[in-house]
Amino acid sequence: MSTSDTPSPNPHLLFVDDEHLLHNVLTRLFARHQIDVTCCSDAATAIEKLDAEAFDLVITDFKMPHMDGLELLAHIRKVHPQLRAIMITAHGSIQHAVRSMRHGAIDYIPKPFSTTELVDRVKKLLAAPVAEEAAPAPASGATSASDPSKPKASSRSGASKASQEAAAARYIGEHDSIQRLKALLPRVAESRAPVFVHGESGTGKEILSRIIHDMSDRAEGPYVALNCANLPSELVESHLFGHRKGAFTGAIADMTGAFERADEGTLLLDEITEVAPNVQAKLLRVLQEQEIQRVGDAETKQVDVRIVATSNRDLQAAVDEGLFREDLYHRLAVFPVTVPPLRNRLSDVPALAEHFVEKYVTLYGLPEKDIASDLMRRFRSYSWPGNVRQLENMVHRGVVLSAERGEIALDDVINDFFSEGATSEGQAPAYTSSTGDGAMTLEEIERHAILQALEQTDSNQKQAAEQLGICARTIRNKLKKYREEGYFV
Repeated sequence: MSTSDTPSPNPHLLFVDDEHLLHNVLTRLFARHQIDVTCCSDAATAIEKLDAEAFDLVITDFKMPHMDGLELLAHIRKVHPQLRAIMITAHGSIQHAVRSMRHGAIDYIPKPFSTTELVDRVKKLLAAPVAEEAAPAPASGATSASDPSKPKASSRSGASKASQEAAAARYIGEHDSIQRLKALLPRVAESRAPVFVHGESGTGKEILSRIIHDMSDRAEGPYVALNCANLPSELVESHLFGHRKGAFTGAIADMTGAFERADEGTLLLDEITEVAPNVQAKLLRVLQEQEIQRVGDAETKQVDVRIVATSNRDLQAAVDEGLFREDLYHRLAVFPVTVPPLRNRLSDVPALAEHFVEKYVTLYGLPEKDIASDLMRRFRSYSWPGNVRQLENMVHRGVVLSAERGEIALDDVINDFFSEGATSEGQAPAYTSSTGDGAMTLEEIERHAILQALEQTDSNQKQAAEQLGICARTIRNKLKKYREEGYFV
């Protein structure tokens, strides 16, 4: 935004995403199109900026700390009803798109998308009169998650058998291990006890956690997901339990923690083994007492929260190394559930691949597609280090690159899928656009920037992080993700 006293004549866009690396990328991108951008990393900060400045459009990610994108949309709809908003997400689905629109989004963009596509959509929306993009009315009986005046939804009569079966069906697979898991889910969901879901990255632990919530008697209550691995260590306690204004430097307003937001619902603590031991002790006390204490507050508050925790670590090794409290694990693992890696259930690959083809064909409005037999053979013989997430990414790419053709060919995915990626350790792999139009997606730009910084710093993660303005742990997590998804070995 212009720093002069004279207001800028350019449209003003608010971009909300916890991926700090994207902030500079989008600011420079939109500046070339005479659009001013203000960036922030979470919904709470976005709300403060919305109260202080005027914006023409908001672009918000879905999955963020503190408050997710749907809650931010609900706030915008209530407090700034004329302000238009776009939802972007890496977890795209038709159901998610519908939820976003119901919460007030006027456009919905699943990741990955090209920068060209994003700019075109933003320009089109900015050019349209506001009246044409009025937010839809809430569905009959709908309650905004951010409206404290409305009673919390709660269904204590239990989910119907039909809804339980529908929820379980979302976990694709007929392998014996998945059938046993599906048979166990209704009994697990009907209880109030904590669940500990263990499995490799990309196996679908978070999807399983959501299914447990949807099958439970808390299905009408809030579902709050908190990724513990992405939280700065000094702010984990605030994100979990909340804080009072002035509790520490930077606490410029009260913040509601995840436990309060999940009251009468389910709280997913994703990758809980990444939480520091001192915070684990406080977490254990909350689970025992069912009450929380905000940072900087002398009062405690009772909460009714069902916990689902996940981890991809070797739990026994984490306990033996003193990284995770054994008493906390036993407190959480009333129902320990293990999700098998995809390489152990390769017979499910065709069904999963066809499911993802249908998903992305529908999303992009493309004709029905089949997977070429030689590509399916490669799918069924691959070891899938990135598990189901990697399969979905590759099918997504195949759907996009096959365009109007009725078959996804081996060449549509083989280059990035089976190539070694890097010619030597520490060397960045070659980059191509997954959209097929020459424009790199934001994720590809991010990946390129991280690996380029590592190359420039001789693979020093700390120096690369400082160069990019992010924390070293973010780089470690990103590198792990890139390896799991097969971008390099």
